[in-house]
Amino acid sequence: MADPLKLGVLISGSGSNLQSIIDHIEKGSLNAIIKIVISNNPDAYGITRAKKHGLPVLIFKHEDFKSREDFDLEVIKTLQNNHVQLVVLAGFMRILTAAFLRAFPQRIINIHPALLPAFPGTHVQKQALEYGVKFSGCTVHFVDGGVDTGPIIIQSVLPVHDDDTEETLAARILKEEHRIYPQAIQFYADGKIEIDGRKVKIKSANKTSFPALHNPPLAGY
Repeated sequence: MADPLKLGVLISGSGSNLQSIIDHIEKGSLNAIIKIVISNNPDAYGITRAKKHGLPVLIFKHEDFKSREDFDLEVIKTLQNNHVQLVVLAGFMRILTAAFLRAFPQRIINIHPALLPAFPGTHVQKQALEYGVKFSGCTVHFVDGGVDTGPIIIQSVLPVHDDDTEETLAARILKEEHRIYPQAIQFYADGKIEIDGRKVKIKSANKTSFPALHNPPLAGY
């Protein structure tokens, strides 16, 4: 087996995706090691999750830095000192500067609770419900200079129910986030990801067995 992929995980909140990554590593389904967890929020529950598993944690409060780039440069230095190969944004509520993107080109990934390119940004379940979509989901993508605009690695699709609220839809999507984020990282660890412009191809990936989904279901099916 190849050496574990060295991860740096950036968080701002509860850290449930961090927990999912930890769980997959510990049960042997993800060949990676978390070298450092960084938070810009000293009250983030993800810090507690990380410490419970003996992971090193650093807190950088952005208000302690003169500029966004100064903050990023300190985070970059920390990640590089820990020999991080892939930067994983797990609910990290800051837009990265160009300096960060230059330091880790095509080596930063993010998870977003919508089917990009639809509904980038924040409050995405509210946007989806107000728009009246029949399907929603989540997306793992590479980070580029835009807001949730980078090349897409993997997506999960969920039906939107007529009685869904922001909370119920978000809860179902979160379960899928916990499934696809570790898978995207494993694709990277296995060297299966090939980026061609906006397209991300996964080497040796099987075609999905579902020809189509319908919501509501077609009559008679």
